[in-house]
Amino acid sequence: MDDEITLVDIDLDTVKARSLSGVVTLISRSFILQIVSTIGFFLLSVFLGRPEIGLFIAVNDLVSILGYFSDIGLAASLIQKKAKVTLTDLRTTFTLQQVLVILLLIITLSLTPRISAYYHISGSGMWLLYSLLAAFFLASLKTIPSVILERHLQFKTLAAVEVAETLVFYFVAVLLAWQGRGVTAYAWAVILRGLVGTILIYWLAPWKLGLSVSVTSLKTLLSFGLPFQINTFMAVIKDRLLNIFLWKIIGADGIGIIGWAQTWSQKPLRFVMDNVTKVTFPAYARLQDQPQQLRSALEKTLFFITLITFPVVGGMAAIAPQLIRIIPQYGKWEAALIPLIIFCFGSAWAAVSTPITNYFNAVGKVKYNSFLMMMWTVLTWLLIPPFAVKYGYIGVAYASGIIALSSIVPIIIALRLTHFNILNSFGKTAIATLSMLTASVSLSVILSATLTNLILNCLISGLVYILAVYLLVGSSLIADGQKFFHALVKKS
Repeated sequence: MDDEITLVDIDLDTVKARSLSGVVTLISRSFILQIVSTIGFFLLSVFLGRPEIGLFIAVNDLVSILGYFSDIGLAASLIQKKAKVTLTDLRTTFTLQQVLVILLLIITLSLTPRISAYYHISGSGMWLLYSLLAAFFLASLKTIPSVILERHLQFKTLAAVEVAETLVFYFVAVLLAWQGRGVTAYAWAVILRGLVGTILIYWLAPWKLGLSVSVTSLKTLLSFGLPFQINTFMAVIKDRLLNIFLWKIIGADGIGIIGWAQTWSQKPLRFVMDNVTKVTFPAYARLQDQPQQLRSALEKTLFFITLITFPVVGGMAAIAPQLIRIIPQYGKWEAALIPLIIFCFGSAWAAVSTPITNYFNAVGKVKYNSFLMMMWTVLTWLLIPPFAVKYGYIGVAYASGIIALSSIVPIIIALRLTHFNILNSFGKTAIATLSMLTASVSLSVILSATLTNLILNCLISGLVYILAVYLLVGSSLIADGQKFFHALVKKS
């Protein structure tokens, strides 16, 4: 089989062209997905109760952990491999992955009585678990076609599949939730999303599916795959495993409240920061030998990310109480207001620390990120469980707020490396945001909670922010923005 080359090399010009179009595609896809998911989550949080959303979050995290053990980094090895990828490589990866997936499914199904007892679920809750396990199996079938598309830099095709999956998931989930199906809405949505995605990707990226194992191929792939997978282990422990542990402490209702607050607080980051960091990574990497330009690029990145995210997360925290009073079906989320405010505070810090950690990776300072991930994992497990035991779901929010303050550490490290200007990077946008919040809170006290007054509040607060930014930054803002994004796109 080794003489059957499945994934041929592509020339440098094609790489450049597809990489550039890939950046545009990824950004466009991200905006579409975030708009769909934002509207979808809003409607689901209207039609479903807090425990139902909490149950989905917890069980979804449980199944997501299986994904970590189902791949052992082989897919990443295929994408990273410098030499041509053979059909033997693909089939070896596919075979080993399916063996692991089936073993994990057998183990999980054998543990369903304990899982049911742990989560206190039955009926539709167990149907949700089974549907997520089925989706987990379907997702494993998509690995090889996805690798083929990524090796050929066919980001448009990957984006099309992801958009189709997201549309199917939220259309089905919202429709069934509106009909009063409860958790079953999630179950059907998950199954149909998996079926549509699997069928679509095999149609767009077919391959000669088969089972075989090559020891030589396996050794080569594992030499990169295992270390790569170990690097993600900390993130799994810090996030996914924690939610499962918290279920026993704060229950489905508490997980639902925390999940709702976290989801909304992170929306601005998903809209803005994720896209900018994708573009800035190659730009930083190519400026490593030019420290002055690298420092300027970091300052501009932080400025433009916080220029948008600071006022959005701040405004979200300010107007959420009014919004909940205006929408009758949203009254059930009043308990989540304080967690939302605290998580918005954390998102503001993340808008600064995440681009900095992205900068560390781009310039080869990976050891700093390893240290930071270890620090955040230890802080998460040291603070959140005890706070949850003592204060319940609100304790989880308090602990998260304290942990958010540790984002000062990557800022200090970056200051020592680059000596960037804090005031120009995010200080001015922070001052402008505080001005906006002062205006917004004052207006919310003066004006009654109506939709008209809420819109008026947003408009006036927005104008205050724009005026404050203009006074602090000056008329060079627009010109700098155009130059910055043009330079990043050009270097990408």
